[in-house]
Amino acid sequence: MDVKRVGILYHPVIEAAYILAKELQQFLTSKGISVWLCPAWEGEKARAQVTGTDLMLSIGGDGTILRAVQAVVLNPAPVTGINLGKLGFMTELSADEARDKLPALLAGDGWIDERAMLEAELFTSDQERESLHIFYALNDVVVSRGAVARVVYVNASVNGEPLTTYKADGVIVATATGSTGYSLAAGGPILHPQAKEFLLVPTLPHLSSTYCLVLPATAVVKLRINTDHEAILSIDGHINLPLNNGAAITVKHSSATARFLRIHPNTFYSSLEVRLKGKQ
Repeated sequence: MDVKRVGILYHPVIEAAYILAKELQQFLTSKGISVWLCPAWEGEKARAQVTGTDLMLSIGGDGTILRAVQAVVLNPAPVTGINLGKLGFMTELSADEARDKLPALLAGDGWIDERAMLEAELFTSDQERESLHIFYALNDVVVSRGAVARVVYVNASVNGEPLTTYKADGVIVATATGSTGYSLAAGGPILHPQAKEFLLVPTLPHLSSTYCLVLPATAVVKLRINTDHEAILSIDGHINLPLNNGAAITVKHSSATARFLRIHPNTFYSSLEVRLKGKQ
């Protein structure tokens, strides 16, 4: 791996993240590598700099990684996560390891962990294609109630075939990566990180279907909102948009993938219990 340009996204609230970002910038610059820094919350600024980037370093926790992936989506740059947060399920290195292992990663000793993503398309209604938006999610696409503590009705279909109407707090469509997050808390199963299948999971259903579905990568899910109060569309937990009655979202397996550059062996099964408890 020939690394000539590195982007560093850091958690803007954790002071140690910025200090480490500057330290790594100094180290990389001394090796003749071009480096740019950006707070992880400034997505547009990061996306404007990502062209030509060979490696993205994410300094924070899993939330920072999700933002890093959003910044490089549709670009080939892999991400290496450095954990300074409480939970580092997707991160690869501790702060001390970053100082020790970064030279090895630059020398090509790492391996690529490729993860499936979802592509969500938002329409203002079931018939109209007004205000069209396309989003990419590494973890999940969630349709849920807003501030009003009342259930929403979500009409769900798969490949054009009606499935059910969920009367619930919401519905989660989760990737294999996201299967250990919100989806798991809602009762969904855990998928292997490299799995291409994805999940359809209701949250707190009331007198409606309670089961979750494991769907093949070829499936297309359509969710249509029926509510007299505001609902929310959430992409990876940090892109949040209001949904009005009649809004429709289609979710499918994306051709885009998230690529992580890792140095540790792949020990998903042996480390699963430890990571789920928030320990490294």
